[in-house]
Amino acid sequence: MESRARIFGHAIHPILIVYPLGLLSAAVVFDVIYLATGNPTWTTVSFWMIAAGIVGGLLAAVFGLIDYLSIPRGTRASRIGLLHGVTNLGVMILFIASWLLRRDSADVPSTAAFALSFIGVAAALLGGWLGGELVERLGVGVTPNANLNAPNSLTHSAKETKKRMTDAESY
Repeated sequence: MESRARIFGHAIHPILIVYPLGLLSAAVVFDVIYLATGNPTWTTVSFWMIAAGIVGGLLAAVFGLIDYLSIPRGTRASRIGLLHGVTNLGVMILFIASWLLRRDSADVPSTAAFALSFIGVAAALLGGWLGGELVERLGVGVTPNANLNAPNSLTHSAKETKKRMTDAESY
């Protein structure tokens, strides 16, 4: 199934997700640099990168929801899509909380602010993997002939899945 939200022939959601992922990940890297150097310039930059990442993440989520709502219910793709969306909503909540904790002291964030962003970036890795499962394994947003019930990529090789798909098409 192809994405419902497209621009110039490409799905919008995967175009937009690179920005918040990059911004939020870079914010965590800058926090680590601050922890190593004690230079508050890094956490101030991190504060603004988190703000921009939140805006970008919420925008990307709108287009992700549009795509999710077009996935047929009862399919593995629908279940993975829901988990992907909920995971990334959790990522947004973690980073929003981290940003709020930093508001009054962006140059010297609390331990809780750091912890929330570190947990958020770890959760973003899981959310990204789930998004990859949707696109790479299940073909969501990529092909009209998507296999919305393909097996898990951790338990079956891509070669096995391709053979099963080819065998199913020959019937």
